[in-house]
Amino acid sequence: MAVVETVRGPVDVAELGVTLMHEHVFVLTPDVMQNYGDEWWDEEERVADAIGKLRSLRALGVDTIVDPTVVGLGRYLPRVQRINAEVDLNIVVATGLYTFDEIPHFFHYRGPGTLLGGPELLTEFFVRDIREGIGDTGVKAAFLKCVVEERGLTPDQLRVQQAVCAAHRETGVPITVHTNAAHQTGRLAMELYAKEGVDLTAVVIGHAGDTNDLDHLKWIMDQGATIGCDRFGLDMFNPTHARVATIAALCAQGYADRIVLSQDASCYIDFFSGEAGQAAKEQAAPNWHYEHIHRDVLPALREQGVTDEQITTMLVDNPRRYFTPRKG
Repeated sequence: MAVVETVRGPVDVAELGVTLMHEHVFVLTPDVMQNYGDEWWDEEERVADAIGKLRSLRALGVDTIVDPTVVGLGRYLPRVQRINAEVDLNIVVATGLYTFDEIPHFFHYRGPGTLLGGPELLTEFFVRDIREGIGDTGVKAAFLKCVVEERGLTPDQLRVQQAVCAAHRETGVPITVHTNAAHQTGRLAMELYAKEGVDLTAVVIGHAGDTNDLDHLKWIMDQGATIGCDRFGLDMFNPTHARVATIAALCAQGYADRIVLSQDASCYIDFFSGEAGQAAKEQAAPNWHYEHIHRDVLPALREQGVTDEQITTMLVDNPRRYFTPRKG
């Protein structure tokens, strides 16, 4: 039986069901929380709110969310475990490092070519999370998450990417990379991964759906990778009607088997902390929440001619293939 690791333990890949491939439970800034969180963070309130939101998502027919919250985004598994214990939902978690440019000083002075030298600590951490579990939680990461943003492959960013590639080669787990579609950084990621011996069919180019450049999107998919149309609700990057039209066009051209869907939403993101911040977020992006795809996007896709079979391919078959174990 092929299995994928989740917060509640291994699950048969065939049982993942309807899967949203890029959602967060929380996106937080831990040191800010520790010093100033009393102004806006109440643990019990936030946990109860998350349980309610995830139960509502489950009631819509979603079986699994894939959570790419890693170091740099406030990953804290004990809180997620507590929430998941109250919600019948698979939550698949990641290892990796979220940075647009420089790595934390914790890593800066250790590793090949650094002041203290030694093996690549990033790769060691990633492989440990995959094989042994994250901290003392017993929860194993099932994929790798990284970033190639507008600044491109800076020296530190290249180091992260190479560590991710090494962990992928050693363990076989897939990669999801945050990219900047406006600057086509998915192309940079793909070119590097090809040189590093990554299985490109094991790659999701995250946030590719922020662009409607069909030639660019097809180039990514023609290399074997999957595009993440995973920011529904963030209309400031690309409005929903344009995202829907792009997916419909790609499906009509036979690309449904290389597209995954999601919203990049969360139960709470402290980028917009406090009542005023949350209100501003709601005003700027009223549809940026877990339920937008099932309530609004899927009907719109069907109206544009996307078939139920193609929707199942994007929501069920493609995630299942992505998480089917590879040699590692």
